[in-house]
Formats: sequence, structure tokens, C-alpha cells
Amino acid sequence: MRIRIVDAFTDRPFAGNPAGVLLLDPAPSSTSSESSPSPPSSFPDDAWLQNVAREVNHAETAFTHRLPQGGEADWALRWFTPVTEVAMCGHATLATAHVLHTTGAHEGPVRFATLSGVLIATPHEDGSITLDFPTAPLTPVEIPDGVAEALGAEPRAAFDTGPNIGDLVIEVADEKTVRGLAPDHKALRRYSERGIIATARAEDPSQGYDFVSRCFFPNVGIDEDPVTGSAHTALAPYWSERLGRPDLTGLQASARSGLVRTELRGDRTLLTGRSVTVIEGELLA
Repeated sequence: MRIRIVDAFTDRPFAGNPAGVLLLDPAPSSTSSESSPSPPSSFPDDAWLQNVAREVNHAETAFTHRLPQGGEADWALRWFTPVTEVAMCGHATLATAHVLHTTGAHEGPVRFATLSGVLIATPHEDGSITLDFPTAPLTPVEIPDGVAEALGAEPRAAFDTGPNIGDLVIEVADEKTVRGLAPDHKALRRYSERGIIATARAEDPSQGYDFVSRCFFPNVGIDEDPVTGSAHTALAPYWSERLGRPDLTGLQASARSGLVRTELRGDRTLLTGRSVTVIEGELLA
């Protein structure tokens, strides 16, 4: 079975967010190619999926298999961190769509059946791909006691993102503050289901981005996620309202860094980015 490491939300290797991607074989005993039209009846055992994700040891590993024609989706898709399955992942979805299109396993828009419903990935002639994700509902909340000390910065405002994302969005003073954060990851665990999204307005929008963020997810085994597509389903509505525009670009200011173009469409958010395959090999286990 072929396994690939894909850097998502970037146009160059060793940047963006790396994800493992496996296009699952049509059946456990099959030697058919990845583009075989015969799908497996289900995913492999969850323990095996989790072991593979632990071995890959990136923020997420995506597993996908083809579905029968005529249904509401083309491929089934699941995402695992090294320690758990997650309900939504943007960068691994982008990486999976990239693999499907660059290998010829799928042409045109692809519909993924996921724990977050049907998600559509649409390729463009310039090599970018747009994901159609549900917009995260933002609910203002009181700034939790102790979160400033855990994050290492004074929050200006805090918002709950709802169960699909499971994060606490915190706006801080400025871009410099976001870039300089050195949080206590263990202490952050108590403030949300998945983690903390720290964000601020871009200091200089002429640099090609409108807002910055960093994402810390210790509760799912990821101290800092390099570039988080799902977080932008919350950041897009927040900054679109603040800046008065539906189309924005977010920079996730991690060490690897990456850009996410966002377009707010009511209860849907479009996320556009590029991906680069950096490793391809054979999974023997």
C-alpha cells in the first residue's frame, strides 16, 4: 500500500503542515491499483489506523477509500492524530485531495464522506484546491481565569467554536504577540476540548495576509499545529466581520508557516491552498 507525506497549505517542501495520506486498497487481499473502482466495504480496524498514524507521527494521517458510484460522496475519509481520531481536519483533507488529483485516482471536484458531513474539494488550474467546510459558530465567552498565564499573553476577547472544532479562539494585542507566544501546553489543556487558537490582525496587510494565528492542541497530542485548516472556519467569520470583507488570507505563524485563503459564505467557509508531495513509499505492515 502506497503512503505519502504531503506538505499542505504551502507551495514548497518542508513548509506548511505535513500529513500522511493513504489511499486504501480496494479490499484486504487485493493487489489492484489505487484507482480501482471497487471500494472496500469499510475501513480497516481502528487500532491499525491509529498505529499507522502513530508511526507517521505527524499532526494528522488521512485514510480514504473509494465509495460506490451514485451516492452522496465519492470517497470516505477519516483523520487520526498520533493519539486519537478527530472529527475535522483541513490540511489532511487538502493533502488527500492533492494526492487523488496528482495520481489520477480522481478527476474534478471530490466529495468526501467524513464525521463532519460531506466535504467537497475542488481543484483549480493553478494547482490550488478549495475546500468547502462548515463555518464554525462563534460564541463570545468570558476569558477563563488563568488562560493569560497559560498562553503567555493577555487576551482581548475569547470565543467558543462549538463541538465540531472544540477550540477556544483568543484574540491578542497584535501580530508580534502571536509570533512571540511560548505557552505552557500542559496548562492549556483545561480550557477547551481540543485547544487554543491565538489570533491578531496583520501588522502590514501589504505583505499578503490579513490576520495571523497560531494553534495549540495539547488535548489531541499536538502541542502546536503548523497550519490548521479547520481553525480557519472560525477565524474566517471572526476576521471577515472585523475587517468588513468576505475574502481574506490568513497566515499561520508557526515555525513552518503557511497561508490559507478564506471566503465566508454564510454557514460554509471556503479554504484554498496548495500542497506538495515530499515523500512516497510503501507501507509494509
